[in-house]
Amino acid sequence: MRDKLKKLKEEALSVINSAKNKMELTELENRYFGRKAGELTIILRGLKDLAEVNRKSAGELANEVKSLLEEAINEKRGILSLVEFETRLDEEKNDVSQPSLPPLEIGHYHPNTLVQRELEELFTSMGFMILDGPELESEYYNFTAVNVPPTHPARDMQDTFYIKNHPDWVMRTQTSAMQVRAMQKYGAPLRAIVPGKCYRNESTDSRHEHTFYHLEGLAIDKEINFSHLKGVMGLLVKQLYGSDAKFRLRPKYFPFVEPGVNGEVTCFLCHGVGCRVCKNSGWLEIVGAGMIHPNVLKEGNIDPKIYQGFAFGFGLSRLVMLKYGIEDVRLLESGDLRFIKQF
Repeated sequence: MRDKLKKLKEEALSVINSAKNKMELTELENRYFGRKAGELTIILRGLKDLAEVNRKSAGELANEVKSLLEEAINEKRGILSLVEFETRLDEEKNDVSQPSLPPLEIGHYHPNTLVQRELEELFTSMGFMILDGPELESEYYNFTAVNVPPTHPARDMQDTFYIKNHPDWVMRTQTSAMQVRAMQKYGAPLRAIVPGKCYRNESTDSRHEHTFYHLEGLAIDKEINFSHLKGVMGLLVKQLYGSDAKFRLRPKYFPFVEPGVNGEVTCFLCHGVGCRVCKNSGWLEIVGAGMIHPNVLKEGNIDPKIYQGFAFGFGLSRLVMLKYGIEDVRLLESGDLRFIKQF
């Protein structure tokens, strides 16, 4: 036993000192100290089989060898770490003669984000919450819950992106899908806006895009009426476009409100004369709004005999076009830095 220990000590110290990297050192550590098949471990297990007269001296020698090898491994590991550090230091050494690098270009917000934050600040000042919702939405919340049943023509008009093999799931066509979700979660009274990205299978042109941003808003309480809606819409237009901006409301049907209105502002390009952007009308539609339909309130578990409210939906991308005089909505999703850097 003593001869085995002395031989193992000499051999182990030699190979440990010759280790070239940490991986090789780890393999040696397992070779001698492994719990199941380590060479020194096996010898230590055999101590119990020695005669009592030899067991004590062999045990002392075995512990001495174990301590010696552990110390040698730790010392070698420290040396290898230092070598690795010095090598990496040499590889990463800076060339002080290199000309200075150009400064990093700092990015900035997209025009969509600028207008969205401006509106969020305006609405939070009036006590509205800012909510978010899923872009992949159930057909129920996107359509049925906001009074657009399966047979309603509005579903076809929106040319929705449905998910293959999952007919009950759609890419949301408007953030109005959050109306009933918000009612079910927060009840009444309630004030909230929901900005976010939406999707429709549109034939793209200067005014239409398959991917766009929408901002839904609603307010529900016991004494909410149409004058509150008109006041909020007027305040929003003045905030974005100044006190001289012209704004009008005209009756229009929307399935989720009753009565419904269409909100328009003077075309930014022709200033009311008529052009291709406004389809020669002189006006651009920016909002659909009205008093929330009783069926929608019921879907949100709110009693329409006690509460009523208004709702509105903006094409946020359209507001951006108006504010910055952008003639083509497709520029907003183009990713063209020549366009983005102007804001």
